[in-house]
Amino acid sequence: MDIRTLTSFFLWCSIINGSILILWIGFCVFAPDLVYRTQRIWFPIPRETFDVLMYGFLGLFKIFFLTFNLVPYLALLIIA
Repeated sequence: MDIRTLTSFFLWCSIINGSILILWIGFCVFAPDLVYRTQRIWFPIPRETFDVLMYGFLGLFKIFFLTFNLVPYLALLIIA
């Protein structure tokens, strides 16, 4: 696999995962009650616990996105 293919791969991974992250943040900021009501069906937890879990999962997803998508893409751009 050449460097151009890897760069393209990580570019599209970053675009797709970044879009998912932005969409998830948008739902949590602009429609938190909708998110809670839909998830409450499967996971009956209090609202405060749900908010903490969402915040934690968003942070974890952001760290994984930066570490495994964006940083390799930027490194490939630098060495190309």
